[in-house]
Amino acid sequence: MARQHMTRWLAWVVHVVLAAAAIAGLSAGVGAQDPAAASPRHGEYVMLATASGDSLRAFVVYPEREDAAPALIVIHEIFGLTDWIRSVADRYAAEGFIAIAPDLLWGRGPGGGGTDSYPDQDAVVAAIRELPPALVKERLDAARTYLERLPAGNGRVGTVGFCWGGHQAFQYAVDQSELDATVVFYGSPPDDLERVSAIRAPVLGLYGGEDNRVNASIPDAERAMQAAGKRYEREIYAGAGHGFLRESERKANADAAARAWPRSVEFLRAALTKDAAPARAGG
Repeated sequence: MARQHMTRWLAWVVHVVLAAAAIAGLSAGVGAQDPAAASPRHGEYVMLATASGDSLRAFVVYPEREDAAPALIVIHEIFGLTDWIRSVADRYAAEGFIAIAPDLLWGRGPGGGGTDSYPDQDAVVAAIRELPPALVKERLDAARTYLERLPAGNGRVGTVGFCWGGHQAFQYAVDQSELDATVVFYGSPPDDLERVSAIRAPVLGLYGGEDNRVNASIPDAERAMQAAGKRYEREIYAGAGHGFLRESERKANADAAARAWPRSVEFLRAALTKDAAPARAGG
């Protein structure tokens, strides 16, 4: 009898140990998929209210510093709010910025969800292409207002965008005159170059040398910005392709990423630091 009791007890112990291992494995899997999940910095999801009464979800991450921090809107690629974009937000937080990455698809997916609610990447891309420009602007405004009001922030807000988000960052500089800085990673210029006179923030463009689909539009943007008296700096990294910051396995892309990242950080720090002169360009 005692032997039977011992057998049952041992079986229960094994069951508990295996269950705990399974739970730990699942937790590790989640962390492995999302690099930001393992960050020592505080990150959380927040709901943002728009001017029209709409709402959207965003991921915000805070730097570890003792003073007020500059803030940054991280605008996602055409693939929506992904683990990679969250990791980029976390990397900027490691550089001293409060970084917020809004899910611009929030509320438009199946069941009223966002990026994660779509069945596959093709569906996300198709949905991104259908976003009305006015809605994108309103949602970026909601993120900017949220950052401006944070007690931990210094009141200055910039944007950085990638691919589709790079274009949106450049376009937002036209649409929002209160923006303090803009960084465009391999994104095309604003839709209407005649409106760049409305830009007040300095703009930095970072491009791959083998991305002529985008780069062919740079000369016109440069001429328009120069004619309007606006500050537009740009770097083109030889041999690098589109999306080099994400697709860094190729050596030329890795080299470009290693140079472009600190360039963006330096530019944003100069424009968004409280002690610096207001980083306004023209107008």
